[in-house]
Amino acid sequence: MGALLEAFPGARRALFAKYHVGGCASCGFQLGETLREVCARHEDMPVEEALAHLLASRESDLALQVRAVDLKAALDSAAPPRLLDVRSREEFEAVRLPGAELMTQPLLEAFFKSGDKVQPVVVYCHRGLRSLDAAAYLIGHGFQSVKALAGGIDAWSVEVDPGTRRYKLEMD
Repeated sequence: MGALLEAFPGARRALFAKYHVGGCASCGFQLGETLREVCARHEDMPVEEALAHLLASRESDLALQVRAVDLKAALDSAAPPRLLDVRSREEFEAVRLPGAELMTQPLLEAFFKSGDKVQPVVVYCHRGLRSLDAAAYLIGHGFQSVKALAGGIDAWSVEVDPGTRRYKLEMD
């Protein structure tokens, strides 16, 4: 499952959404398990069906993403998207994209209350994994123009602005 999650970053979310697998301790899996083993433990889910679902979900995840160079062009346009940073406060304070807002609970509440669900929004994190979850969450709440920065702020640093400091987290 570890290799699967690396190849398909949204796999945990996709398996949980369709099969209630991987979202909590009672339905979780070990990174050393295979998809076949996980399927067998969860009511003999058909492996081919689960794999087809993961492939379709991967396509959806790719459609949710914006490349760093395309985000740069959008930010330089007359109508730039709103940037929401879903990293920790410490990461945000250490390095962030210009104009970004840290996605805190009060900001999220104000965002939901604003009623503007068509404003373009780009969410980002360190490497582009948590931002996919955040984008899916916002879309699930009716926001219509949400993207996640592919590769996160790390990709921005490599592809757009080498002056944006790169960093590594202990859990990376």
